[in-house]
Amino acid sequence: MNLVDRLKQAEGISVLTEKEDMVPYKRDASYFTGETPDAVVTPENPAGVSEVMKICNELKVHVTVRGGGTSLTGASVPAEGGVVISMARMNRVLEVKPSDSYVIAEPGVRLDDLNRVLGKAGFFYPPDPASSMAATVGGTISTNAGGLRAATYGTTKEWILGLQVVMPTGEIIETGGLTLKRSKGYDLTALMAGSEGTLGIITRAVLKIWPLPEATGRIMAYFTEIAPAGSAIAELKSKGIVPYIAEFMDRLSLDSIRTARGIQFPEEAQYLLLVDVASTSESLHRVLELAAGIIRTFNPLSLVTTTDRDEMDRMYEARKGLYSSSLIQRDTPGEYVVIADVVVPASGLPETLEGIRASAAEFRLKVVLFGHIGDGNIHANIFADLSVEDIRKNVDGFQMSIARIAVAHGGSVSAEHGIGLEKKELLKMELEERKSSYDLDLMRKIKSVFDPNNILNRGKIFD
Repeated sequence: MNLVDRLKQAEGISVLTEKEDMVPYKRDASYFTGETPDAVVTPENPAGVSEVMKICNELKVHVTVRGGGTSLTGASVPAEGGVVISMARMNRVLEVKPSDSYVIAEPGVRLDDLNRVLGKAGFFYPPDPASSMAATVGGTISTNAGGLRAATYGTTKEWILGLQVVMPTGEIIETGGLTLKRSKGYDLTALMAGSEGTLGIITRAVLKIWPLPEATGRIMAYFTEIAPAGSAIAELKSKGIVPYIAEFMDRLSLDSIRTARGIQFPEEAQYLLLVDVASTSESLHRVLELAAGIIRTFNPLSLVTTTDRDEMDRMYEARKGLYSSSLIQRDTPGEYVVIADVVVPASGLPETLEGIRASAAEFRLKVVLFGHIGDGNIHANIFADLSVEDIRKNVDGFQMSIARIAVAHGGSVSAEHGIGLEKKELLKMELEERKSSYDLDLMRKIKSVFDPNNILNRGKIFD
Protein backbone atom coordinates (compact mmCIF):
# COMPACT_ATOMS: atom_id res chain seq x y z
CA MET A 1 0.00 0.00 0.00
CA ASN A 2 1.46 3.38 -0.99
CA LEU A 3 1.79 6.54 1.11
CA VAL A 4 -1.45 8.23 0.03
CA ASP A 5 -3.53 5.07 0.48
CA ARG A 6 -2.19 4.59 4.01
CA LEU A 7 -2.87 8.22 4.90
CA LYS A 8 -6.44 7.97 3.62
CA GLN A 9 -7.03 4.94 5.83
CA ALA A 10 -5.81 6.72 8.98
CA GLU A 11 -8.50 7.91 11.39
CA GLY A 12 -8.98 11.54 12.43
CA ILE A 13 -7.40 13.22 9.41
CA SER A 14 -8.49 14.58 6.05
CA VAL A 15 -6.22 14.20 3.03
CA LEU A 16 -5.75 16.44 -0.03
CA THR A 17 -3.99 14.99 -3.07
CA GLU A 18 -5.26 17.05 -6.01
CA LYS A 19 -2.55 19.38 -7.30
CA GLU A 20 -4.81 22.45 -7.42
CA ASP A 21 -5.78 21.90 -3.77
CA MET A 22 -2.15 21.67 -2.69
CA VAL A 23 -0.73 24.67 -4.56
CA PRO A 24 -1.40 27.14 -1.68
CA TYR A 25 0.71 24.98 0.62
CA LYS A 26 3.82 25.53 -1.51
CA ARG A 27 4.12 29.11 -0.21
CA ASP A 28 4.15 30.91 3.09
CA ALA A 29 4.58 34.65 3.75
CA SER A 30 8.20 34.54 2.57
CA TYR A 31 9.45 34.82 -1.01
CA PHE A 32 10.23 31.09 -1.24
CA THR A 33 8.22 28.63 -3.32
CA GLY A 34 8.45 24.99 -2.30
CA GLU A 35 7.81 21.71 -4.05
CA THR A 36 4.29 20.41 -4.59
CA PRO A 37 3.67 17.95 -1.75
CA ASP A 38 2.50 14.37 -2.28
CA ALA A 39 -0.33 15.04 0.16
CA VAL A 40 -1.65 17.65 2.57
CA VAL A 41 -3.20 16.25 5.74
CA THR A 42 -5.23 18.09 8.37
CA PRO A 43 -5.53 16.10 11.60
CA GLU A 44 -8.30 16.82 14.08
CA ASN A 45 -6.52 15.48 17.17
CA PRO A 46 -3.08 14.39 18.48
CA ALA A 47 -3.81 10.74 17.67
CA GLY A 48 -4.21 11.69 14.02
CA VAL A 49 -0.89 13.56 14.03
CA SER A 50 0.76 10.55 15.67
CA GLU A 51 -0.59 8.18 13.04
CA VAL A 52 0.66 10.38 10.20
CA MET A 53 4.12 10.59 11.73
CA LYS A 54 4.32 6.83 12.24
CA ILE A 55 3.49 6.26 8.57
CA CYS A 56 5.93 8.92 7.32
CA ASN A 57 8.71 7.77 9.63
CA GLU A 58 8.31 4.17 8.48
CA LEU A 59 8.41 5.22 4.82
CA LYS A 60 11.04 7.93 5.46
CA VAL A 61 8.82 10.59 3.87
CA HIS A 62 9.67 14.26 4.42
CA VAL A 63 7.13 16.14 6.58
CA THR A 64 6.53 19.90 6.80
CA VAL A 65 4.35 21.30 9.58
CA ARG A 66 2.18 24.34 8.84
CA GLY A 67 0.40 26.71 11.20
CA GLY A 68 -0.90 30.00 9.80
CA GLY A 69 1.65 30.11 6.97
CA THR A 70 3.02 33.45 8.21
CA SER A 71 6.71 32.49 8.26
CA LEU A 72 8.91 35.14 6.68
CA THR A 73 11.94 32.85 6.29
CA GLY A 74 10.40 29.89 4.46
CA ALA A 75 10.08 27.75 7.60
CA SER A 76 6.72 26.32 6.52
CA VAL A 77 7.59 25.80 2.84
CA PRO A 78 7.80 22.12 1.75
CA ALA A 79 11.35 22.23 0.44
CA GLU A 80 11.28 18.58 -0.65
CA GLY A 81 7.63 17.79 -1.31
CA GLY A 82 6.51 14.92 0.91
CA VAL A 83 3.63 15.50 3.31
CA VAL A 84 2.41 18.83 4.66
CA ILE A 85 0.60 18.62 8.01
CA SER A 86 -1.74 21.58 8.45
CA MET A 87 -2.80 22.21 12.05
CA ALA A 88 -5.79 24.34 10.98
CA ARG A 89 -8.46 21.99 12.38
CA MET A 90 -6.86 21.84 15.83
CA ASN A 91 -8.03 25.33 16.75
CA ARG A 92 -9.81 25.11 20.10
CA VAL A 93 -9.17 27.03 23.31
CA LEU A 94 -9.52 24.17 25.77
CA GLU A 95 -9.34 25.88 29.16
CA VAL A 96 -8.90 29.36 30.62
CA LYS A 97 -7.88 29.47 34.29
CA PRO A 98 -7.14 33.00 35.54
CA SER A 99 -6.70 31.79 39.14
CA ASP A 100 -3.66 29.79 38.04
CA SER A 101 -2.60 32.22 35.30
CA TYR A 102 -2.79 29.85 32.36
CA VAL A 103 -4.70 28.96 29.21
CA ILE A 104 -4.61 25.64 27.37
CA ALA A 105 -4.92 25.91 23.60
CA GLU A 106 -4.50 23.78 20.53
CA PRO A 107 -1.77 24.74 18.03
CA GLY A 108 -4.09 26.06 15.32
CA VAL A 109 -5.63 28.79 17.50
CA ARG A 110 -4.88 32.23 16.05
CA LEU A 111 -3.38 34.69 18.51
CA ASP A 112 -6.04 37.37 18.00
CA ASP A 113 -8.77 34.78 18.58
CA LEU A 114 -7.01 33.62 21.74
CA ASN A 115 -6.81 37.16 23.08
CA ARG A 116 -10.48 37.79 22.33
CA VAL A 117 -11.32 34.85 24.58
CA LEU A 118 -8.87 35.92 27.29
CA GLY A 119 -10.01 39.55 27.17
CA LYS A 120 -13.44 38.53 28.41
CA ALA A 121 -11.75 37.43 31.64
CA GLY A 122 -9.58 40.57 31.86
CA PHE A 123 -6.40 38.77 30.76
CA PHE A 124 -4.20 38.55 27.67
CA TYR A 125 -1.40 36.51 26.13
CA PRO A 126 1.49 38.95 25.58
CA PRO A 127 3.36 37.64 22.47
CA ASP A 128 2.15 39.96 19.75
CA PRO A 129 3.65 39.53 16.25
CA ALA A 130 2.29 41.84 13.58
CA SER A 131 0.71 38.79 11.91
CA SER A 132 -1.35 37.93 15.02
CA MET A 133 -4.59 37.87 13.01
CA ALA A 134 -3.25 34.78 11.18
CA ALA A 135 -0.29 33.54 13.24
CA THR A 136 -1.06 30.52 15.40
CA VAL A 137 -0.10 29.29 18.84
CA GLY A 138 1.93 26.39 17.46
CA GLY A 139 3.67 28.38 14.76
CA THR A 140 4.69 31.21 17.08
CA ILE A 141 6.10 28.74 19.60
CA SER A 142 8.08 27.09 16.82
CA THR A 143 9.67 30.40 15.81
CA ASN A 144 9.80 31.90 19.32
CA ALA A 145 7.88 34.90 18.00
CA GLY A 146 8.07 38.31 19.66
CA GLY A 147 6.19 41.33 18.42
CA LEU A 148 5.22 44.79 19.55
CA ARG A 149 4.90 43.99 23.26
CA ALA A 150 8.24 42.17 23.55
CA ALA A 151 9.86 45.32 24.96
CA THR A 152 8.11 44.54 28.25
CA TYR A 153 7.05 40.91 28.06
CA GLY A 154 9.79 39.23 26.06
CA THR A 155 9.29 36.54 23.44
CA THR A 156 7.09 33.47 23.30
CA LYS A 157 9.47 31.18 25.20
CA GLU A 158 8.86 33.18 28.40
CA TRP A 159 5.15 32.33 28.22
CA ILE A 160 5.13 28.56 27.73
CA LEU A 161 4.40 26.39 30.75
CA GLY A 162 3.99 23.05 29.05
CA LEU A 163 3.52 21.31 25.71
CA GLN A 164 2.11 18.16 24.25
CA VAL A 165 4.35 17.12 21.36
CA VAL A 166 4.16 14.36 18.77
CA MET A 167 7.66 13.17 18.04
CA PRO A 168 8.89 12.35 14.51
CA THR A 169 8.57 8.66 15.37
CA GLY A 170 4.93 9.11 16.43
CA GLU A 171 5.30 8.96 20.21
CA ILE A 172 3.39 11.59 22.19
CA ILE A 173 5.21 13.33 25.04
CA GLU A 174 4.12 15.86 27.66
CA THR A 175 6.64 18.52 28.71
CA GLY A 176 6.42 21.08 31.51
CA GLY A 177 3.13 21.38 33.37
CA LEU A 178 0.57 23.76 34.84
CA THR A 179 2.79 25.42 37.45
CA LEU A 180 4.86 28.58 37.09
CA LYS A 181 8.04 26.83 38.19
CA ARG A 182 9.51 23.35 38.33
CA SER A 183 12.99 21.82 38.40
CA LYS A 184 12.94 18.33 36.93
CA GLY A 185 15.86 17.79 34.61
CA TYR A 186 16.34 18.96 31.05
CA ASP A 187 13.82 21.60 29.97
CA LEU A 188 12.33 20.01 26.87
CA THR A 189 9.66 22.72 26.73
CA ALA A 190 12.30 25.39 26.19
CA LEU A 191 14.02 23.25 23.57
CA MET A 192 10.87 23.19 21.44
CA ALA A 193 10.60 27.00 21.40
CA GLY A 194 12.34 28.26 18.28
CA SER A 195 12.95 24.76 16.86
CA GLU A 196 10.92 25.64 13.72
CA GLY A 197 9.12 22.31 13.51
CA THR A 198 12.34 20.29 13.23
CA LEU A 199 12.12 18.37 16.53
CA GLY A 200 8.43 17.59 17.01
CA ILE A 201 4.88 18.72 16.31
CA ILE A 202 3.13 20.75 19.00
CA THR A 203 -0.43 19.51 19.55
CA ARG A 204 -1.33 21.35 22.75
CA ALA A 205 0.15 24.25 24.71
CA VAL A 206 -0.19 25.46 28.29
CA LEU A 207 0.52 29.20 28.18
CA LYS A 208 0.93 31.82 30.87
CA ILE A 209 -1.52 34.69 30.76
CA TRP A 210 -1.37 38.16 32.32
CA PRO A 211 -3.91 40.74 33.53
CA LEU A 212 -4.67 43.45 31.00
CA PRO A 213 -2.93 46.72 31.90
CA GLU A 214 -5.16 49.14 33.75
CA ALA A 215 -4.21 52.17 31.66
CA THR A 216 -1.89 52.99 28.76
CA GLY A 217 -0.71 56.19 27.14
CA ARG A 218 1.28 57.00 24.02
CA ILE A 219 4.13 59.27 22.95
CA MET A 220 4.71 59.97 19.26
CA ALA A 221 8.02 61.76 18.69
CA TYR A 222 9.18 62.76 15.21
CA PHE A 223 12.84 63.11 14.23
CA THR A 224 14.82 64.21 11.19
CA GLU A 225 17.73 61.87 11.98
CA ILE A 226 17.70 58.18 12.83
CA ALA A 227 20.25 57.97 15.66
CA PRO A 228 18.39 60.10 18.26
CA ALA A 229 15.43 57.70 18.19
CA GLY A 230 17.74 54.85 19.19
CA SER A 231 19.46 56.99 21.81
CA ALA A 232 16.10 57.95 23.32
CA ILE A 233 15.14 54.31 23.87
CA ALA A 234 18.50 53.54 25.48
CA GLU A 235 18.06 56.51 27.81
CA LEU A 236 14.50 55.51 28.78
CA LYS A 237 15.74 52.08 29.79
CA SER A 238 18.68 53.49 31.71
CA LYS A 239 16.20 55.56 33.74
CA GLY A 240 14.17 52.46 34.60
CA ILE A 241 11.29 53.10 32.18
CA VAL A 242 10.45 49.94 30.25
CA PRO A 243 8.00 50.77 27.44
CA TYR A 244 4.87 48.69 27.03
CA ILE A 245 5.40 49.14 23.29
CA ALA A 246 8.23 50.97 21.51
CA GLU A 247 8.27 51.12 17.71
CA PHE A 248 10.06 53.19 15.11
CA MET A 249 9.22 53.84 11.46
CA ASP A 250 11.04 55.66 8.68
CA ARG A 251 9.56 58.07 6.13
CA LEU A 252 8.66 55.35 3.63
CA SER A 253 6.79 53.57 6.42
CA LEU A 254 4.86 56.73 7.29
CA ASP A 255 4.03 57.40 3.63
CA SER A 256 2.77 53.83 3.26
CA ILE A 257 0.51 54.17 6.31
CA ARG A 258 -0.77 57.54 5.12
CA THR A 259 -1.72 56.09 1.74
CA ALA A 260 -3.25 52.90 3.12
CA ARG A 261 -4.89 54.23 6.29
CA GLY A 262 -5.30 57.97 5.82
CA ILE A 263 -3.28 58.83 8.94
CA GLN A 264 -1.35 62.09 8.57
CA PHE A 265 2.21 62.77 9.76
CA PRO A 266 4.39 65.91 9.76
CA GLU A 267 5.87 66.41 6.28
CA GLU A 268 9.34 67.24 7.62
CA ALA A 269 9.52 64.10 9.78
CA GLN A 270 11.85 61.36 8.57
CA TYR A 271 11.40 59.01 11.53
CA LEU A 272 8.69 58.30 14.09
CA LEU A 273 9.38 56.95 17.56
CA LEU A 274 6.17 55.53 19.05
CA VAL A 275 6.28 54.68 22.75
CA ASP A 276 3.46 53.32 24.90
CA VAL A 277 3.65 53.17 28.67
CA ALA A 278 1.38 51.18 30.98
CA SER A 279 0.49 52.05 34.55
CA THR A 280 -2.39 52.54 36.95
CA SER A 281 -5.04 55.12 36.14
CA GLU A 282 -3.76 57.30 38.99
CA SER A 283 -0.11 57.31 37.90
CA LEU A 284 -0.39 57.10 34.11
CA HIS A 285 -0.12 60.84 33.47
CA ARG A 286 2.99 61.13 35.65
CA VAL A 287 4.73 58.17 33.96
CA LEU A 288 3.76 59.42 30.50
CA GLU A 289 5.16 62.89 31.16
CA LEU A 290 8.32 61.47 32.70
CA ALA A 291 8.97 59.38 29.58
CA ALA A 292 8.08 62.28 27.27
CA GLY A 293 10.48 64.54 29.16
CA ILE A 294 13.34 62.12 28.60
CA ILE A 295 12.58 61.86 24.88
CA ARG A 296 12.40 65.66 24.57
CA THR A 297 16.06 65.89 25.61
CA PHE A 298 16.91 64.36 22.23
CA ASN A 299 15.34 67.32 20.42
CA PRO A 300 12.58 65.74 18.37
CA LEU A 301 11.05 67.77 15.57
CA SER A 302 7.75 67.47 17.44
CA LEU A 303 6.23 65.33 20.18
CA VAL A 304 2.64 64.57 21.13
CA THR A 305 1.11 62.47 23.88
CA THR A 306 -2.32 60.87 24.02
CA THR A 307 -4.45 58.54 26.10
CA ASP A 308 -7.28 58.43 23.57
CA ARG A 309 -8.07 54.74 23.11
CA ASP A 310 -9.54 55.02 19.61
CA GLU A 311 -6.60 57.07 18.36
CA MET A 312 -4.12 54.64 19.89
CA ASP A 313 -5.89 51.59 18.46
CA ARG A 314 -5.97 53.11 14.99
CA MET A 315 -2.22 53.66 14.91
CA TYR A 316 -1.56 50.28 16.54
CA GLU A 317 -3.44 48.51 13.76
CA ALA A 318 -1.66 50.64 11.18
CA ARG A 319 1.71 49.57 12.55
CA LYS A 320 0.68 45.91 12.59
CA GLY A 321 -0.45 46.24 8.99
CA LEU A 322 2.71 47.98 7.82
CA TYR A 323 4.01 44.97 5.90
CA SER A 324 1.02 44.97 3.55
CA SER A 325 0.77 48.77 3.46
CA SER A 326 4.41 49.07 2.42
CA LEU A 327 3.84 46.97 -0.70
CA ILE A 328 2.92 50.21 -2.48
CA GLN A 329 6.63 51.07 -2.33
CA ARG A 330 7.44 48.36 -4.88
CA ASP A 331 8.52 49.82 -8.21
CA THR A 332 6.91 46.88 -10.03
CA PRO A 333 4.20 44.48 -8.77
CA GLY A 334 6.50 41.50 -9.34
CA GLU A 335 9.17 42.66 -6.89
CA TYR A 336 9.71 40.41 -3.90
CA VAL A 337 9.81 41.60 -0.30
CA VAL A 338 12.80 40.32 1.66
CA ILE A 339 12.69 41.14 5.35
CA ALA A 340 15.78 41.51 7.52
CA ASP A 341 15.25 40.87 11.23
CA VAL A 342 18.32 41.80 13.25
CA VAL A 343 18.49 42.67 16.93
CA VAL A 344 20.99 44.54 19.13
CA PRO A 345 21.16 45.71 22.75
CA ALA A 346 19.59 49.12 23.32
CA SER A 347 23.01 50.76 23.70
CA GLY A 348 23.95 49.64 20.19
CA LEU A 349 20.85 51.04 18.48
CA PRO A 350 22.16 54.46 17.31
CA GLU A 351 25.22 53.10 15.49
CA THR A 352 23.34 50.05 14.18
CA LEU A 353 20.53 52.13 12.71
CA GLU A 354 22.98 54.46 11.00
CA GLY A 355 24.97 51.49 9.71
CA ILE A 356 21.89 49.84 8.22
CA ARG A 357 20.84 53.03 6.45
CA ALA A 358 24.37 53.45 5.04
CA SER A 359 24.45 49.82 3.94
CA ALA A 360 21.16 50.19 2.03
CA ALA A 361 22.69 53.10 0.12
CA GLU A 362 25.89 51.14 -0.55
CA PHE A 363 23.97 48.24 -2.11
CA ARG A 364 21.59 50.58 -3.97
CA LEU A 365 18.46 49.04 -2.50
CA LYS A 366 15.08 50.50 -1.68
CA VAL A 367 14.51 49.66 1.98
CA VAL A 368 11.64 50.41 4.35
CA LEU A 369 13.13 50.60 7.84
CA PHE A 370 11.05 50.02 10.97
CA GLY A 371 10.92 47.72 13.98
CA HIS A 372 10.39 46.94 17.62
CA ILE A 373 12.98 49.39 18.84
CA GLY A 374 12.04 48.78 22.48
CA ASP A 375 13.83 45.43 22.43
CA GLY A 376 16.43 46.41 19.82
CA ASN A 377 14.70 44.57 16.96
CA ILE A 378 15.12 46.24 13.56
CA HIS A 379 13.27 45.19 10.39
CA ALA A 380 14.35 46.21 6.91
CA ASN A 381 11.90 45.47 4.11
CA ILE A 382 13.89 45.14 0.90
CA PHE A 383 12.00 45.48 -2.39
CA ALA A 384 13.83 43.74 -5.21
CA ASP A 385 13.43 41.71 -8.38
CA LEU A 386 15.27 38.57 -7.31
CA SER A 387 15.23 37.16 -10.84
CA VAL A 388 17.97 39.66 -11.75
CA GLU A 389 21.28 38.15 -10.64
CA ASP A 390 23.04 41.42 -9.79
CA ILE A 391 20.08 42.59 -7.71
CA ARG A 392 19.91 39.28 -5.87
CA LYS A 393 23.64 39.55 -5.10
CA ASN A 394 23.04 43.04 -3.70
CA VAL A 395 20.19 41.75 -1.53
CA ASP A 396 22.36 38.93 -0.20
CA GLY A 397 25.22 41.37 0.36
CA PHE A 398 22.97 43.78 2.24
CA GLN A 399 21.58 41.00 4.42
CA MET A 400 25.07 39.82 5.33
CA SER A 401 26.29 43.39 5.87
CA ILE A 402 23.62 44.34 8.37
CA ALA A 403 23.88 40.95 10.06
CA ARG A 404 27.57 41.63 10.64
CA ILE A 405 26.72 45.09 11.97
CA ALA A 406 24.27 43.56 14.45
CA VAL A 407 26.70 40.88 15.60
CA ALA A 408 29.47 43.47 16.00
CA HIS A 409 27.22 45.34 18.43
CA GLY A 410 26.44 42.25 20.51
CA GLY A 411 23.26 41.34 18.66
CA SER A 412 21.98 38.54 16.46
CA VAL A 413 21.01 37.86 12.85
CA SER A 414 17.42 36.90 13.73
CA ALA A 415 15.30 38.40 16.47
CA GLU A 416 11.91 36.77 15.99
CA HIS A 417 11.49 35.39 12.46
CA GLY A 418 13.71 32.35 12.93
CA ILE A 419 16.24 30.93 10.47
CA GLY A 420 14.14 28.80 8.11
CA LEU A 421 15.55 28.49 4.60
CA GLU A 422 16.65 32.10 4.35
CA LYS A 423 19.10 32.80 7.15
CA LYS A 424 21.23 29.65 7.34
CA GLU A 425 24.38 31.39 6.07
CA LEU A 426 23.77 34.30 8.42
CA LEU A 427 23.52 31.91 11.38
CA LYS A 428 26.80 30.26 10.39
CA MET A 429 28.46 33.67 10.18
CA GLU A 430 27.21 34.69 13.63
CA LEU A 431 28.47 31.51 15.27
CA GLU A 432 31.83 31.82 13.51
CA GLU A 433 32.17 35.43 14.67
CA ARG A 434 31.44 34.31 18.23
CA LYS A 435 33.90 31.41 17.85
CA SER A 436 31.06 29.06 18.70
CA SER A 437 30.56 27.03 15.52
CA TYR A 438 30.19 23.89 17.62
CA ASP A 439 26.66 25.13 18.38
CA LEU A 440 25.59 23.89 14.95
CA ASP A 441 27.14 20.47 15.57
CA LEU A 442 25.19 20.24 18.83
CA MET A 443 21.98 21.24 17.05
CA ARG A 444 22.50 18.51 14.46
CA LYS A 445 23.13 15.94 17.20
CA ILE A 446 19.98 16.98 19.07
CA LYS A 447 18.03 16.78 15.81
CA SER A 448 19.29 13.23 15.18
CA VAL A 449 18.17 12.10 18.65
CA PHE A 450 14.67 13.53 18.23
CA ASP A 451 14.35 12.64 14.54
CA PRO A 452 16.60 9.68 13.69
CA ASN A 453 15.34 9.44 10.10
CA ASN A 454 15.59 13.21 9.53
CA ILE A 455 12.07 13.51 8.13
CA LEU A 456 10.72 16.56 9.97
CA ASN A 457 11.18 19.97 8.30
CA ARG A 458 14.49 18.88 6.85
CA GLY A 459 16.71 21.67 5.52
CA LYS A 460 15.46 24.33 7.92
CA ILE A 461 17.89 26.10 10.33
CA PHE A 462 20.84 24.09 8.95
CA ASP A 463 21.57 21.70 6.07
